[in-house]
Amino acid sequence: MRIISLNAWGGAMFDRLAPWLDNCDADILCLQEVTRTPGAGGWTRFDDAERSLPQRADLLADVRSRLPRHLGLFTVSDSGSVLDQERSRRQDFGLATFVAETFAIVGMRSAFVHGRYAEHHDGWPADGRPRAALAVRVFDRRARRFVTVVNLHGLRDARGKTDTPARRAQAERLADLVTEVREDGDLTVVCGDFNVLPDSETFGILAKLGLTDLVRDADTRTSRYPKPVRHASYLLVSDLDAVRRFEIATAPEVSDHRALMLDV
Repeated sequence: MRIISLNAWGGAMFDRLAPWLDNCDADILCLQEVTRTPGAGGWTRFDDAERSLPQRADLLADVRSRLPRHLGLFTVSDSGSVLDQERSRRQDFGLATFVAETFAIVGMRSAFVHGRYAEHHDGWPADGRPRAALAVRVFDRRARRFVTVVNLHGLRDARGKTDTPARRAQAERLADLVTEVREDGDLTVVCGDFNVLPDSETFGILAKLGLTDLVRDADTRTSRYPKPVRHASYLLVSDLDAVRRFEIATAPEVSDHRALMLDV
């Protein structure tokens, strides 16, 4: 089984992302920063107080079209206005997990790890936005085992990625979700853009569930990210002996984040 996690950056590099999707060979693909704008396709523009970015209007549909033999699950954290050829449209923003049709999905759940669903009517806030996690439990028929995969996009704080009370609460909510979804004996994978540093107490909280981080202090950003702190994405597993291969992909660059690729 191949599990891949990637912050898709709203599809800002879709011309490169699309061919990568065709060839990534993921059984379970966990994407963060996924967009959906009802009634729109192609490109939109996202603006907040700090940046202006091109985004796909409906990255969820774009990815589904590239992965026709996967079931796409999507949960929305918040929504706000984007510009479609200078016309304002309301866009949903959240997480998506795509599961190959050869796997039986036997459980799923999403939960907010920070805040709750919000509709932004006066512009997107630059930080403090609500964040969700999306968990799926599948039966791997080839390996004859159950696997729980949890996809997370963690809280962004303009002050940086150091621990805060909000991030501790986020980690505890995430741990609760993992505990609620997985069952005894499941191989468990927790992955995504955590938006924390490698020494975060988040990893101690998850270690109590038997989860070990494979990324540690490695660089998980691409050349499209100009800031000096290069830590963001992580992937944790419950059984190190199950890991056949783990890679932080440096090429091709399809986002401002590197893809995390796990074979088990």
